Amino acid sequence: MCNFKSNSGQTAGLPPQIDGRAVLQPAGNRVPDTPRPVKKSLQKSLSLPSSFSNLSNNETHTNATDQRLVSTMPPKPVSTTKAKKPSYQIPVSIDVAGSIAAAQRVQTAIVQAQRKMRIAHYGRTKSMVERKSASVIDSTIYEETGNQDEKRCSFITNYSDPIYVAYHDEEWGMPVHDDKMLFELLVLSGAQVGSDWTAILKKREDFRHAFAGFDSELVAKFTEKQMALISTEHGLDLAKVHGVVDNAKRILEVKRDFGSFDKYLWAFVNYKPLAPNYKFGRKIPVKTSKSESISKDMVRRGFRFVGPTVIHSFMQAAGLTNDHLISCTRHRFCSTNASSSY
Repeated sequence: MCNFKSNSGQTAGLPPQIDGRAVLQPAGNRVPDTPRPVKKSLQKSLSLPSSFSNLSNNETHTNATDQRLVSTMPPKPVSTTKAKKPSYQIPVSIDVAGSIAAAQRVQTAIVQAQRKMRIAHYGRTKSMVERKSASVIDSTIYEETGNQDEKRCSFITNYSDPIYVAYHDEEWGMPVHDDKMLFELLVLSGAQVGSDWTAILKKREDFRHAFAGFDSELVAKFTEKQMALISTEHGLDLAKVHGVVDNAKRILEVKRDFGSFDKYLWAFVNYKPLAPNYKFGRKIPVKTSKSESISKDMVRRGFRFVGPTVIHSFMQAAGLTNDHLISCTRHRFCSTNASSSY
């Protein structure tokens, strides 16, 4: 029987023996006395940061301090109320910047902002269907009744002065070819700057009396004393009185060059009134490219108080342009009379 001597009875580092003889063992079964070196890559992955040792020391110190504080603090009262369940909110989808949905939302916001600005400036307007039905009804009423007072331009209201309403219904927009009347309308258009047509129309007879019935040959001969007297009696600005006299002299020069003041003016529109066919009163401008060209030529010839806005108002009054709204009954009347004016 073999006597087996275990490793516990052997000296450290010696192989096991049987009957005093060393027993050979495979290399895989041997347990190394010294630990094998760890690979550098594995050592880096298993290594902890340098702050870990300081943190562990601090945690040990903190835990000891907390235990001492907890032992000295009184016990917390037990709450009998049930804890509220946390409320969860449904996440809202957020469009990524640059996506199609984000671009559509930005475009919709821009359109709505523009619509609000239009409503704040012009007020709410009728829909297209309502406007078409209203225009059909208005034209039907006009054809059946033939009453010219049925529809007027939007700037004529129930509160308009009767003299202004009469001027709209009888003169405004009608083609004028008389030189005296053209001179009168030019003076009145310049005088209404800073005022209104109603106030000027009420002083119309005073203007005729002051400027000799707007006879350009007589007005051109006014002296300084006469102009000062006109300014005092009729309460007119002396500079504007001087402007009227200077314009009378320029009209005489135009008559020598073109034969008449009428031919000079109507040549700018090819002897035919302009027909812009406005649907809404807010679309009527205060000046146009045509009024600017006429104003530039008149200023070059020495006329005074003939800016683009004054000239456009004069063109409306003298019928050089038919600025009646197409819904106004005077629009059709002025258009038919314009064809036979020349």
